[in-house]
Amino acid sequence: MIGAMLRTAATGAAVIVWSLPAWATPTNDLLNALGVPQIVEIMREEGVEYGETLAVDMVPGGGTEGWTSTVDRIYDTERMLATVQEVFTDEFGDADVQTLLEFFTSETGQQIVSLELSARDAMREKEIEDAARAAFNDLDGTASEALSTISAFVNTNDLIEANLVGALNANYMFYLGLVDGGALRMSESEILTEVWSSEEETRADTREWVYAFLLMAYRPLADGVVEDYTELSATDAGRALNRALFAGFNKMYDDISYALGMATAREMQVQEL
Repeated sequence: MIGAMLRTAATGAAVIVWSLPAWATPTNDLLNALGVPQIVEIMREEGVEYGETLAVDMVPGGGTEGWTSTVDRIYDTERMLATVQEVFTDEFGDADVQTLLEFFTSETGQQIVSLELSARDAMREKEIEDAARAAFNDLDGTASEALSTISAFVNTNDLIEANLVGALNANYMFYLGLVDGGALRMSESEILTEVWSSEEETRADTREWVYAFLLMAYRPLADGVVEDYTELSATDAGRALNRALFAGFNKMYDDISYALGMATAREMQVQEL
């Protein structure tokens, strides 16, 4: 589930493994068990790559050394992780952390986390992502048992809607950064209209990516494991986990998107001088 969060700030992993702050708390232990520090590092790498694309699309003159340094500062892993940790802890509240810890620190739980991290990292390669999407599209609309199992997991965790809302909110924050940075003149209603105009396309892309990712990530799991994971997700603790994770990562992406919008606005205006 953790790997199926948003992919960009606008829209066996070879990553640095590090831990949350030294003080031990049950929620910190849970985030570590979920591989959150590793997924944040992958998200940073995705973000840096996105910054290069953004420079080509919106920054006059392309990605300068200054732009590269700015993007590097925006995607600061310590700040990103701290944001997720703080919001997660607040949102999770007094939910049953022990049941979740028992599952995610088990051999099966750690296998799930490892597979998610590996798939997330692998899908940074366009060829692999395209192949995963194609594999899903071949199954879409069929009576595939694997697809049915993944669909139950997706629906239980509301992964399409939650990711869609997060993506649209991040896009809104990017436009807001452009406006506050002086690059655009748009009212709040105009920004909302622009963002929501992409809802259908974003929903379709989100659905395809989420299914492609999960089908690839969970393929090696033994029979019944995804079903057990789905049952856990449907419990009060599982729902609290899902809600808190999305709240934490959405806040992280909102902050990043606004900062990217502001940075882009500055670059656009400097080039105009």
